[in-house]
Amino acid sequence: MRPDERWPKNSAMTSLPMKTQGGVLEMIEYKKNAKITPEQFVDILNRSGLAERRPVDDETCIAGMVANGNLTITAWNGEVLVGIARSVTDFFYCCYLSDLAVDRDYQRQGIGRELIARTQAELGQRCSIILLSAPKAVDYYPRIGMQRHPQAWVMGPNRSKRS
Repeated sequence: MRPDERWPKNSAMTSLPMKTQGGVLEMIEYKKNAKITPEQFVDILNRSGLAERRPVDDETCIAGMVANGNLTITAWNGEVLVGIARSVTDFFYCCYLSDLAVDRDYQRQGIGRELIARTQAELGQRCSIILLSAPKAVDYYPRIGMQRHPQAWVMGPNRSKRS
């Protein structure tokens, strides 16, 4: 059985209690591959601060990003999307966690850590999570057990050596 077949394609996961800044206890529900709209995606990118590093003004690109990620874990407070971990993976060797975004009002409450843990739980035993950090988040990842990789390389769009 493939690791991604452990749950149905779109399924609710568990809820965890979360205290908001006002001290009110709320339930955060985590879902695997829940359908979200491009508008919801842009909204969480804006509310998290990640929008400054994503093509939020390119509707076609955003729609493609939403449609083609093959592992998405979301965090919800009722009907409001408060966090997302959007990945592209083969489930066995590597998982590129391309977007990790948590609403600023919900940050520092363990939601990002939980989104990563639930992403990892969907992957095979040999599968590594790979991500590129936003500059403001560089110090976050070592605190949750990730290691910096000095041999990573990036080739931007339309910049192949043959161009």
